[in-house]
Amino acid sequence: MDTPSPPSPDTSSIRLARRGKHKIFIGMSPGVGKTYKMLEEGHRLKQEGTDVVVGLLETHNRQETARKAVGLEILARKEITWSGVTLTEMDTDAVIARQPRLALVDELAHTNVPGSEREKRYQDVEIILTAGIDVFSTVNIQHLESLNDLVARITGVVVRERIPDRLLDEADEVVVVDVTPETLEERLKDGKIYAPGKVDQSLQNFFQRRNLIALRELALREVADNVEEDALEAGSNHSHASVPYCNIHERVLVCVSTYPNSLQLIRRGARLAAYMHAPLYGLFVDDLERFLTKEESLHIETCERLLKEFDGQFMRITEQNKAKAISDIAQKYHITQIVIGESQRSRWRILLRGSLTQQLLKALRHIDIHIIATEQALKPSNK
Repeated sequence: MDTPSPPSPDTSSIRLARRGKHKIFIGMSPGVGKTYKMLEEGHRLKQEGTDVVVGLLETHNRQETARKAVGLEILARKEITWSGVTLTEMDTDAVIARQPRLALVDELAHTNVPGSEREKRYQDVEIILTAGIDVFSTVNIQHLESLNDLVARITGVVVRERIPDRLLDEADEVVVVDVTPETLEERLKDGKIYAPGKVDQSLQNFFQRRNLIALRELALREVADNVEEDALEAGSNHSHASVPYCNIHERVLVCVSTYPNSLQLIRRGARLAAYMHAPLYGLFVDDLERFLTKEESLHIETCERLLKEFDGQFMRITEQNKAKAISDIAQKYHITQIVIGESQRSRWRILLRGSLTQQLLKALRHIDIHIIATEQALKPSNK
């Protein structure tokens, strides 16, 4: 008797079991070319055989953007009547019913017309992703919730339409569409961003050079944060030997000892951290083979208080191998700069066993080590 063939899989159920991937194109301001870049990517993928549709496109009467959309399937918008006025929004149900492989959705932070099924466009995007459809979307850095107050201080403009920061964290890919402030100003003056009547007003307000520079830095830094977090998360799943360092932001570690110049090291580390806008850490490694004198203990407590005055984090651990202890902390906290005092070992001991500094230089090849000349160790109290 022949064994019956298994039923054919339901492709729609397979699609629904897979959450779509989300790629966000982010920029420092309107006019940098986010939508144009998104459409460009859409065309490329379509030529490679991907089923692409435009779920929602906002050209803002920019001719270059409108021309770039030619050749892509653009889904009709949904009409919504509110207060006697008929407006349009993205037809999320139509996008899902169409079941493309990729949907292009402009202006992620947009607030939908009252009466819409969902308040925000990003919520519509999440529904589309849940349906197993990949989404490309666009947003400006000033729309991030956590940056709202900072952007208001920089530009004097309170941004009303915002998205939660988690959208960037959850996105599969975030791409910065970057241009220089000078290029953006030229585009504005050429009428490629706003109508001629709005150019002068824009240049005197939101599009001032200093605003653009600050917003550009925010955009680049935000994506750098995401890149570093992804790299660190990937590294935590592998051995240190197989994953190279990927530290975009500086972090300073001061190695505290019983030597009196530890206070000097902390001040040097604090200046370095302030200059680099970096977090500051301090570390003291207790020796298993000896107890600290009362004077030495008070000295370490003083070091801890001073470090905390500089808003640093003080750590104290017990370990026989000091080089290993420092290396482990440097790896755990992704340190990029270490401040340490010059070794006080005798030359014979250094020749026989190597100094702590030499061991660290060998173990931590991707970390800058600042060696500061030391004074003599604290002598035990005679009292």
